Amino acid sequence: MSTKKILVVDDEAPIRMMLIQSLIRHGFEVEEAADGYEALNKIADSMPDLLLLDWMMPGMTGIDLVQKIRRDDVSKELPIIMLTAKVDESDQIKGLDWGADDYMTKPFSPRELIARINAVLRRSNSVKAEDLIIHGLLELDGGSHRVMVGEWLVELGPTEFKLLRFFMSNPEKVFSRNQLLDRVWSRGSFIEERTVDVHIRRLRKALEPFSVEGYLQTVRGSGYRFSINNA
Repeated sequence: MSTKKILVVDDEAPIRMMLIQSLIRHGFEVEEAADGYEALNKIADSMPDLLLLDWMMPGMTGIDLVQKIRRDDVSKELPIIMLTAKVDESDQIKGLDWGADDYMTKPFSPRELIARINAVLRRSNSVKAEDLIIHGLLELDGGSHRVMVGEWLVELGPTEFKLLRFFMSNPEKVFSRNQLLDRVWSRGSFIEERTVDVHIRRLRKALEPFSVEGYLQTVRGSGYRFSINNA
């Protein structure tokens, strides 16, 4: 298996060095950037396998950088873990809403960091080619990693694509948040239940312009279901 490359973005040199040393000890190739602008240049020059990103940076914040990455066709599927001293749940939800795949609050242990990185990389690499899945107006092609509504392309992040693929492969069935964590994120991925709600909300927002967000239904007290009936 090839060595995974991590780009560490933090404006504080001592923190970057601590992260770099820990990552190298665990077999990762590491690059560093002191701000968002340098990070964008590094990404354009050579795409990393994962971005480890500080939230609070001068000039371009971590959230600003996430938004730029998600708007770019080349980098939009880059896995991102945000690091921050913010502890409020609303901040965590904001980070996930803007496109981060995971979120860690400082201080954290090196063991937890490596476990989180490995979990995100596993999810990122687990999307496999499947036959075309069609339900109602939605067409999902696992081979080309595209979702279409008629001639229109639906822009989805990697987690939202995997979540929609799972739902479309199991129509009319109700899944609890815990079941979705096990089936979509996999066990031991350190993801909390409310993260499912965040990604469901992001998926619905992506489907909304095509009037198919109703295919993803909330079943009160039970979880979520994909159905083209009564949508």
